[in-house]
Amino acid sequence: MNTRTITLAGAAALLLASCSGPAEQAPAPEIPTVQEITARGKYLVNSMGCHDCHSPKLMGPKGPYPDPDRLLSGHPADEPLPPLDPKANPGWANLTMGLTAAHGPWGISFAANLTSDATGIGDWTEEQFKRALKQGLYKGIEGSRPLLPPMPWQNFAEVTDEDIHAIFTYLKSTNPVAHLVPAPPPPAPAH
Repeated sequence: MNTRTITLAGAAALLLASCSGPAEQAPAPEIPTVQEITARGKYLVNSMGCHDCHSPKLMGPKGPYPDPDRLLSGHPADEPLPPLDPKANPGWANLTMGLTAAHGPWGISFAANLTSDATGIGDWTEEQFKRALKQGLYKGIEGSRPLLPPMPWQNFAEVTDEDIHAIFTYLKSTNPVAHLVPAPPPPAPAH
């Protein structure tokens, strides 16, 4: 057999293979359903500790636990802040017993309402939500004030857009809790 015969045989094999029909295509990636995206968002909210600060607490035999009727509704406006003497704890940040309010050099901050109500994120766009989480901007509005501690927005800077979408989808599916969180007062003037 010479080289020409081998080349012709190879060409014939290629011709036959190309005539035998289309090559098998890789299956298209499955597009997740809204239910799957929502479930992923719920998993992320629960595992990232959002309830730690954004859900008011009830006290039980094992300590505080999220109030199931007010999940993710932020700091209760009717919850009085305990008395605090900043001079008694210099250099410390303080949290309320329910972990929904914090006091530090930045003043007092209150955990936001993340429910689907208009007093929460009900009227937000996904782009606003993404901007709030990744850039630390109040209500995700360009030019707004920065989110205050202890909100760990810097931890969300590298979260994928898919996960941001899942979290937003889940939060938009939550029971709306009409609750306007108090505005943060500025820090007390230094004496």
